[in-house]
Amino acid sequence: MNNVVTKSTLAERHAAARSSLPKVEIIIGDERRTTGSGGVHQHVNPSTGQVQAEIPLASAKEVDEAVRAARAAFPAWRAWNPARRREVLQRFAELVRDYPHWSPLQGLESGMPLGVADSGAAAAYDWGSYAAGWADRLDGQVTTHDAEQGFVYTIHEPVGVVAAIITWNAPLISLAMKIPAALASGNTVVLKPDVQTSFSAVPWIELGRQAGLPDGVLNLVPGGIEAGEALVAHPDVNKISFTGGPPTASAIMRGASHSLTPLVLELGGKGANIIFDDANLDEAVGFQCNFSLVNTGQGCSLPTRLLVQRGVYDEVVSRIEAFVGGLSIGDPLEPGHIGGPVINEAALTRILGTIVSAKASGAGRLLVGGERLGGELADGYFISNTVFVDVDPTSDLAMKEIVGPVMAVTPFDTEADAVQIANSTPYGLSNYLQTPDARRIRRIIPQLKSGTVGVNTGVAYSPTAPYGGVGRSGFGREGGRLGVEEFTNIKTVLER
Repeated sequence: MNNVVTKSTLAERHAAARSSLPKVEIIIGDERRTTGSGGVHQHVNPSTGQVQAEIPLASAKEVDEAVRAARAAFPAWRAWNPARRREVLQRFAELVRDYPHWSPLQGLESGMPLGVADSGAAAAYDWGSYAAGWADRLDGQVTTHDAEQGFVYTIHEPVGVVAAIITWNAPLISLAMKIPAALASGNTVVLKPDVQTSFSAVPWIELGRQAGLPDGVLNLVPGGIEAGEALVAHPDVNKISFTGGPPTASAIMRGASHSLTPLVLELGGKGANIIFDDANLDEAVGFQCNFSLVNTGQGCSLPTRLLVQRGVYDEVVSRIEAFVGGLSIGDPLEPGHIGGPVINEAALTRILGTIVSAKASGAGRLLVGGERLGGELADGYFISNTVFVDVDPTSDLAMKEIVGPVMAVTPFDTEADAVQIANSTPYGLSNYLQTPDARRIRRIIPQLKSGTVGVNTGVAYSPTAPYGGVGRSGFGREGGRLGVEEFTNIKTVLER
């Protein structure tokens, strides 16, 4: 990597790094296949706009074989001593933590900046290690033990074969939030990554095998729509865990309905960060700008809406303008950038179209940004950090998930106004409050329609606690004990 960052131009840096990309394969049981019956995907580097690799695509045929391999491996993996399973999964987490190539790999496949990818690798260890610790601690409950009713208790059992379908914006974190929890509770997994970010899945699988996962416990089927449809409709899949957007989730639910397969859906968000006039503005503004625009604004839990109490509104707007001006968008293989390119040309076109539409409709006043970046970034999919102020809270700019570096700032007067605006979108993943008033915090939190709430620069997800949304942000939870129990069935036993 040091040789890469010393190259003088973006094109040279990415050409030098390209050779380090792992070769994507279809991994089924003990087989590694370099071709698939679904054809080939031409992977485009979002920083250069150029094809940099070919990815073999699984079709329904390979999906069926992968599910069969997972089903065959399930009885033995389930029967493992839970303490032994914990040891293997802890070793797996440590290997993930120590793998040195996550950051440049994610920079090449998705445009994730080095600093963001570095923090993601550390978080992946935390999620994996936490889930590993539950492998031998999934205890049941004794509900009755008297002479009349007998001995009644519950036990947790693995569901069987889990289909893990992850999105492109944070592939390593998505892997870590899903797969260790499913494995810890004794399930086997068929993994279908997004075709744009299939590279991260290859070392992930290899590290799992190095840690001691048996063949068939973790299988990889990179693929497009055909593979996804076959996987979610497969009658031998016992649970589906999906991260992505609501339209895809709706299609998954239709496919899963034939077998009544249960789901965990972690979907989009349009989170609001509410700054009250008594907030610490240094902390609140820094948190808002850094967090809402990190990874080029491509994150479901980011506070892409900022609601500011009118008494400090003008000052906050002035501070945001200055702060965002110091945040850099650039080559993800160079250090120091908060954002890189957006994921593909379609996203670039969509986001720029949203900006143009917002300006034309008067949805808000453009404060900074709003254009495609040029110079050595011109061939990639780079957009400047963009802030609209005085945003109409009922506009598309405020209501629809953009998944790009666009912040919408809206004033409010009262607590009731803030809560009403925060709850006005169909999403309900994460919201945020900035105020030192403990009574106000306790009043507002129950009123916010979201699965998580961050308070005073608190980031609203942790491996130790359940994470997920309501409404169009999905259902089910990842993280905490509940995140592991999502992959179990509870059996009630009655003894006389």
